[in-house]
Amino acid sequence: MPPETEPAPGAAPATSSSSSSSTSPLAVAAPAVALDKRTGRTEERQRAARNRRAVVYVSRALLLVAVIALWEILARAKIIDPFNFSMPSKIWDQIRDWALHGTAQGSLWEQIWYTMYEALLGWVIGVVTGVVLGITLGRIRFLSDVLGPYIKVLNAIPRIVLAPVFLIWFGLGPASKVASAVVLVFFPVFFNAFQGAREVDRNLVANARILGASNRRVTFQVVIPSATSWIFTSLHVSFGFALIGAIVGEYIGATKGLGLLVSASQGTFNAAGVYAAMVILAVVALITEGLLTFAERRLFRWRPAEAGSER
Repeated sequence: MPPETEPAPGAAPATSSSSSSSTSPLAVAAPAVALDKRTGRTEERQRAARNRRAVVYVSRALLLVAVIALWEILARAKIIDPFNFSMPSKIWDQIRDWALHGTAQGSLWEQIWYTMYEALLGWVIGVVTGVVLGITLGRIRFLSDVLGPYIKVLNAIPRIVLAPVFLIWFGLGPASKVASAVVLVFFPVFFNAFQGAREVDRNLVANARILGASNRRVTFQVVIPSATSWIFTSLHVSFGFALIGAIVGEYIGATKGLGLLVSASQGTFNAAGVYAAMVILAVVALITEGLLTFAERRLFRWRPAEAGSER
């Protein structure tokens, strides 16, 4: 048998060099291929999400156009009574007439601003009081036990019937409409803030206390941030309630506002005027909802997307 040759001192074994040279390209190429596949899947999901959004928007527009066209056709064919149900073309003419020539109560934009002022002021007051009381009662169980039954009783009262009471108390001015908006906004915000304060992770609170945080710091640095998503959920619904409160107050008695336009149009059997005011209210509510959604996304960019949001 031929004698075995020993490698020279300091020289690497031939087998190791050959194996490293043979596996090195594969080791470099495998992560790159996996990265390309992940990137391709991500782009495909994003493309599918964009396509789905486009289909949803187009479907919404087509549905709206179909409903308006059917309404117009049925009214012109006298299948439905155009006096009671009006028709989209007359509603558009009424909005254009109000925008160009104003209303009997003044400029259309003044009526919109008057209603928006009442709804916004009532919404802000209702949100602030609801959040403060909700967090406070959620943190202090004694206050919750004492005031809980009274809040439940007040919540059981139909808030709309309070509008005439506020009209007697505060008169025809904006104060009565703001009060109506406040009582409609307060309760959904309060209950969401209260539940959000109660649902805070107890481990977070315990860890904060271990680190020496006082009750005030726990409330402002742990409880309120944890309850923010609950509070924002109620804001979307509560502004619609604020508009309802302002409109109902104006409908019962006011000197300006969109609710007064509805009341005046109803008094003259002007169905187009009633629908025109409703369309203006819907546009205002949609714009406000879009602004709230934009603010929520900006504030909660850290929050992961909901499951199925990209389907």
